[in-house]
Amino acid sequence: MTIHTAAVARYFEAWNATDVDALAKAVAAAWSEEGSYTDPMADVRGHEQIAAVIGAVHEQFPGFEFRQTGEVDGNHHIARFSWELVSTADGSAPVAGSDVVTLAEDGRITSVLGFLDRLPEA
Repeated sequence: MTIHTAAVARYFEAWNATDVDALAKAVAAAWSEEGSYTDPMADVRGHEQIAAVIGAVHEQFPGFEFRQTGEVDGNHHIARFSWELVSTADGSAPVAGSDVVTLAEDGRITSVLGFLDRLPEA
């Protein structure tokens, strides 16, 4: 497993954690203390704010989980990958996106730049 695939695996563990304590631990394992997350709907920094964004997504999409699509593409301390938000009940995936992450020397994420490729219709 490369530094890139390991970081992305921890990223998905955090995004799929629904228990408050498990989420806090997963965010700390995935992101550096001053790590950031930016997408069209959020621009936050630090473990607490990142966990709050993840929790809000779970509130909006109960019964859904994030799944990686395709392979992780990485070089130096940068990785990019795509994902879908998938219903565990019926397999539908109303949201999809692509993210670019930068990694610290310890392999934890210092920043995420997220792009939404598919959104549910209003």
